[in-house]
Amino acid sequence: MNSPLLSTAGKLTSRRDILRTLGSAAFAAFPSLRAAPAAGASKDSLAMQFYKSLTEEQRAKIVLPRDHAKRGFVSNWWYICPEQRLHTFYTPDQQDLVKQIFESLHHPDHREKMNWQVQKDLMGQIKNTPSVGFFGTPEDDDFEFLYTGHHVTRRTFVHPAHAAGFGGRPIFYGNFAKAFREEKDHAGNPFWYQGLAFNEFVSALDGKQREKILVAREPRSEKPAEVIARRANDLPGLAGADLTKDQQAKLLETMRRMLVCFRPADVEATLKTIEEKKIIERLFISCYGGEYDIGGDQVWDTWQIEGPDMVWYFRGFPHIHGYFHLAA
Repeated sequence: MNSPLLSTAGKLTSRRDILRTLGSAAFAAFPSLRAAPAAGASKDSLAMQFYKSLTEEQRAKIVLPRDHAKRGFVSNWWYICPEQRLHTFYTPDQQDLVKQIFESLHHPDHREKMNWQVQKDLMGQIKNTPSVGFFGTPEDDDFEFLYTGHHVTRRTFVHPAHAAGFGGRPIFYGNFAKAFREEKDHAGNPFWYQGLAFNEFVSALDGKQREKILVAREPRSEKPAEVIARRANDLPGLAGADLTKDQQAKLLETMRRMLVCFRPADVEATLKTIEEKKIIERLFISCYGGEYDIGGDQVWDTWQIEGPDMVWYFRGFPHIHGYFHLAA
């Protein structure tokens, strides 16, 4: 297969050419926000257009079984198809389609920041280029596209009629903007706005509630088998059931504000599930002090919102890792 990073002899070009390509063809990190498709354009989703563009060789490598174990996997740094990366396994047109898919999974106001995060987390090295894949076949109602890499796991259903929400499986987001160990204001980090929104919610609690929300234990492990495990027992912190109705409504609105970087349809579907299943009443909210509170200022950098149906783990030390997993 032709690759923009392969010479006519089949070898990688110079490191300078590789890095230039990383900044353009491999992910084209800075977005060119596109207008809506013209009338008569393909009714296929972007993900389906990408799937149809694949050769048989490509499909054999990146289309995984519907029930593959990796479908429920998440980590702060992993690749769904590690040998098939965007910079070598796809044509420039296919790379552009992947870029469009990725952009489409975010609110228009946040796309530039999300593209910047992916480009930043390449760290100038070709080995960090993202990888994509599919689970299932076009005949499956829940046929799914997955995008993975350093500090990024995003997913979407391929069929437009089944396109909203995260499908009961985890996503991941994260970044360190200026240094691996960030300062308390997380300057330049595109996800710290979530921390500020969460702390605004905490500041509205009464004194006893704020005492209960701070727990004297370690936050979740980040081991892939544990970090998104939903628990029914031994949940730390303040119970959602002990919040007033107004506070429960404020927590739901805080979640909306924190999710705003993602595609609006996904946000609405997620909040609808939380609200209709009364998930807030089964959640526990906890904050973590010590080294997890950078600067010791009680502007909480690390917190969890978790229960039998949902895990939202925001770990701000030494930099931001965010795991979100809501049962379908």
